[in-house]
Amino acid sequence: MSGPLLVIDAPSLMYRAFHALPKSITGPDGTSVNALLGTANLVVQAVEKHDPRAVVFAFGAEAADYRVELYEPYHADRPEMPAELQPQWADARAFFEAFGWTVLSVDDLEADDLLGSLATVETAAGGSVLLFTGDRDMFQCVGERVTVLWPAGKGETEPIGVEEVRRRYGVEPAQVPDFIALRGDPSDGLPGARGIGEKGAKELLRDHGTLEALIAAAARPRTDLRPRVRAALTDDADALRAFREIATLRHIDVERPPDAPTDWQGAAAAARERGMNRLAERLAAHDA
Repeated sequence: MSGPLLVIDAPSLMYRAFHALPKSITGPDGTSVNALLGTANLVVQAVEKHDPRAVVFAFGAEAADYRVELYEPYHADRPEMPAELQPQWADARAFFEAFGWTVLSVDDLEADDLLGSLATVETAAGGSVLLFTGDRDMFQCVGERVTVLWPAGKGETEPIGVEEVRRRYGVEPAQVPDFIALRGDPSDGLPGARGIGEKGAKELLRDHGTLEALIAAAARPRTDLRPRVRAALTDDADALRAFREIATLRHIDVERPPDAPTDWQGAAAAARERGMNRLAERLAAHDA
């Protein structure tokens, strides 16, 4: 197979599906299956459209220990996993592996670290990658052979390449961690640099390239930086470096996944077992 490797940010898509579909969608035992159903529908649509050589689901810790050590409020405001989602989370491996898809999980790092590591391994071997995620942190992985599939609503996706990152953020993909450190990221609990914001972060990185270069410029006796910006960069330099490290993906040693076509009949059986009869019909039709 010569298609791209399709890597799924499982937490991102499962939470998105859980909140998009009613919890009243249940299996034969009365347990909610809305997150599993919604995620399966999204990924099946991506498989039909992009014909990947393999599909890999990535799971990980809610908050990597080293990130919390760098900044204690990291992810602190995120609510507990809803009770209706917990059994679906536990069933995810069995369900998605029935599709012939690979499920990988890391305990000490996060799913996005695993996504980035798989992208590195795949492109090093000459392949191309689609990262299916709703996490903007993953824009740092975008390149000639790596595209983010961004959930655009109603089952549609928007491909995010280098030009789309530039258009959305005004920076290069490699500058995304610096951009996050300066702008902040409310979803992760990162406040960013005082008084700089998104527009300021974009302009500063356009002119100086990196966070470290900005901090160095702020420390010089004569600088073109405004006093407010200079104060934010000098007073909070260590915190901003920590935010950048938090936003930067950590590499995980992972093997390149082998080619693995979707098992449509196995998928149909797994869907039927969970009461997803319409999905089961759609899956079974692939081999009809």
